[in-house]
Amino acid sequence: MSREGALLVMIGVAVVLLALGVIAWRRRTRRDAGLAAPVGEIPPGAATVASASGLYVATTRHGEPLERLAIRGLGFRSRVDVTVTDRGVALDLTGQPRLFLPVDRIDSVDQAQVAIDRVVEPGGLVRLSWRTVDGSDAVAVDSYLRPQDGSARALADTIAATLRRREGAPDDAAPGAPATSSTPATSPTDTPTGPDA
Repeated sequence: MSREGALLVMIGVAVVLLALGVIAWRRRTRRDAGLAAPVGEIPPGAATVASASGLYVATTRHGEPLERLAIRGLGFRSRVDVTVTDRGVALDLTGQPRLFLPVDRIDSVDQAQVAIDRVVEPGGLVRLSWRTVDGSDAVAVDSYLRPQDGSARALADTIAATLRRREGAPDDAAPGAPATSSTPATSPTDTPTGPDA
C-alpha cells in the first residue's frame, strides 16, 4: 500500500471513531436527560467555612466511578472553585452557572483514586456523594474533585465536619471520620478519610 493510501485509511478510521464517540455521547445525553444539576446561589446568611480551587473531574452513578453521567453543567472536566459553607457546598465550574449542594442532599464525602480516565495517587480525589433531587425520585451520584491549592484530605475533612454539624455530632469528632446519612458503596480504589488511612 502506498503512503497516500495508508494515510487515507488512517483518516477514515479516525473519522469513524469520532462519529462513534459522538453517537455514544448523544445516547448518554438522552439517557441522562432527566437528571439536573443543582443550579443555585449560596443561601443568604450562610457562613463560608473554606474555599479551594482545582479540577472538577466527573459525576458518575453512585459507587460506579467509571460510569460518567451526562448531566448538563457537569458533563465535562473543568476548572472549579469550591466554597464550603455551613449550609452546603457551592461549585463554580468554568463557563457554567453556580451549583449549590445543600447539606440535606449530601450523603457522604470521602477520598478516591480513580474516576473515569483519571487515576491519581491514593486519596488524591474528593468524592462528594449527593442526591439529584429530594424524595423517591432521587438518584444517588458521586462528583469527583481534584484540589490543587490544598490537599484532598483537607477539603474532605472540612466538608465532613459540616455534615457532622448537620447531624448533631460533636464538632471535635476525629478529622476524617465518616460523615454520612447512608452507607455508601465502596470499591478497591476508595481511600477512607479516617485516622487509620
